Amino acid sequence: MIGDTIAAISTPLGEGGIGIVRVSGPQAISIAEKIFQPYKQRDLKKDNFRLIYGYVHDPEDNEIIDEVLLGVMRAPHTYTREDVVEINCHGGILPLRKTLELVLSLGARLAEPGEFTKRAFLNGRLDMAQAEAIIDIIRATTDDALRLAVGQLKGGLSKKINAIQQELLQITALIEASIDFPEDDVDAYDVEDIYNRVESIRQEIEKMLAGAETGKIYREGLKTVIAGKPNVGKSSLLNVLLREKRAIVTDIPGTTRDIIEEVLNINGIPLRIIDTAGIRETEDVIEKIGVQKTRESIDQADLVLLVFDAETGFSNEDEEIIDLVKQKKGIKILNKIDLKHPTDLKNKLSGVLPGWPLVEISATQEAGIDDLEKVIYDLVTQGRVVPRDGTLVSNVRHKNQLKKALENLKEAQAAIKSGLALDLIAVDIRGAWQAIGEINGTAITENIVDKIFEEFCIGK
Repeated sequence: MIGDTIAAISTPLGEGGIGIVRVSGPQAISIAEKIFQPYKQRDLKKDNFRLIYGYVHDPEDNEIIDEVLLGVMRAPHTYTREDVVEINCHGGILPLRKTLELVLSLGARLAEPGEFTKRAFLNGRLDMAQAEAIIDIIRATTDDALRLAVGQLKGGLSKKINAIQQELLQITALIEASIDFPEDDVDAYDVEDIYNRVESIRQEIEKMLAGAETGKIYREGLKTVIAGKPNVGKSSLLNVLLREKRAIVTDIPGTTRDIIEEVLNINGIPLRIIDTAGIRETEDVIEKIGVQKTRESIDQADLVLLVFDAETGFSNEDEEIIDLVKQKKGIKILNKIDLKHPTDLKNKLSGVLPGWPLVEISATQEAGIDDLEKVIYDLVTQGRVVPRDGTLVSNVRHKNQLKKALENLKEAQAAIKSGLALDLIAVDIRGAWQAIGEINGTAITENIVDKIFEEFCIGK
């Protein structure tokens, strides 16, 4: 258990129905007793998992601050495994702030970002993978992203990680026993058995890494840029995908001069979709800035939706844009098929950007949009069924640790094949165990722990 008591406002500041001041630590209940007047006489030290109606007051002058509901939760069956008090105030800035100030004046300190969840981890209620899933739940933008994060919070990923780590520990113990008792030297069968067990773990990690890119997209969203020359229908496409008129649409080339970014849900996949200024040579100073922003957005994009104009056909501007995006992953979109559908243009597009699928649409008529969404989904999932049980790796930190473990396992296998000494093989197996342990927190440094929880908001 941690020695001091922390407090913070756990709801967003601003006007709302309810705001919560959360307090956790050994003094949480005693501090609450000093500032809380229950409507009916109660002993807070005997209450547990109960909401109590009353008032927050300043103990110095007995001034009433707010009418509240006070929740008392006693250790160890709480979020932090410490005594926790939650004061449900009216959702205004002043009552929350004054209530928090009272709590701090009586011995609590202001919590750091993510410190409540950090205490849950340090006190053994959550492992690190589960703790990181909490921030994913808060930031989820689609139902599937939420299901994935909740599955990880429930321990879906942790179970797989723990099983791998336990197997590595057993292999290490077997090798170290052979080192400590050389008279019972491992025979050829045992060495082969160790190699096969390492191979099994390696294959499992490779399967987890194969889905990591998809998992990252569910967690962070797929940065998707709509690109093309002016007046090809980029803003119309954005509007029809969003099912709302978000961008201004006119027949005048160069209407879009700045970046417009929205989050879009494509069959459960969050797309951070960006409408950009059309790329062309221009003397307009503002439009030049927009074109430069477009180039920067394309450079950072995970996916490019490159729009071509069926009405005006292929041009030098299209050639320049193709050269700009040729190293990216993307989809070719032939727009305005309701106006014209030249066969020669379709044949031309089939020969550029090989590997990019071609989809024909009319943004104004909303034709072909379902086909486009399906192609986007298939590109992201690559035809795989995406698990919703929390076993999908979605965190870049987890992915990097799995890669480290994989390299250690490959080195261990190479050492076994080369007939190297058992202690050298053990070093590589321990390295894999260490890398895996940084995912669930069993082998993690304090600096990494602090850095992870810095991403959380204060009060969580």
